[in-house]
Amino acid sequence: MTHTHTSILALGSNLGDGRANLLRAIELIASRIGQVVAQSSVLTTEPWGFVSEHTFVNQVIIVKSALSAEVILAETQQIEKALGRITKSKQGNYADRIIDIDLIDYDGQIVETVDLQLPHPQMQKRLFVLTPLCEIWPTWEHPILHKSAQELSNNLTTYNENQH
Repeated sequence: MTHTHTSILALGSNLGDGRANLLRAIELIASRIGQVVAQSSVLTTEPWGFVSEHTFVNQVIIVKSALSAEVILAETQQIEKALGRITKSKQGNYADRIIDIDLIDYDGQIVETVDLQLPHPQMQKRLFVLTPLCEIWPTWEHPILHKSAQELSNNLTTYNENQH
């Protein structure tokens, strides 16, 4: 009996048919990574970290898999390529993309390598991750900040309201 691991993946698209891109990505994740056990509804959001005329569609899914975090990361990058994504964001330079798949969490592990940081280092600043995550797993706990997805979302919403 192989041990299954629980991963949170965040998906985004702002080029082409975004909803179709998300569906296709989820199909490939299900066939290549593991069982998709939960998926949020699709959220329409403004671009984060860069300016674009194209809005995003975002979704969060939970996947059960026997694969390691490193293999899941490699598979998500292959799926992005299969769906037509050419380049990954470098040094915080974001751009329009057909599909983006971010590994947000893997069994609550804390990982710091050149290729992989878990939990995803930006996730607590991104409502486009937290809002759909709260829909399907509001009690998920950030392994470093020790706050639930719902608490992180509430904190960020309050912070954003105070910035205006």
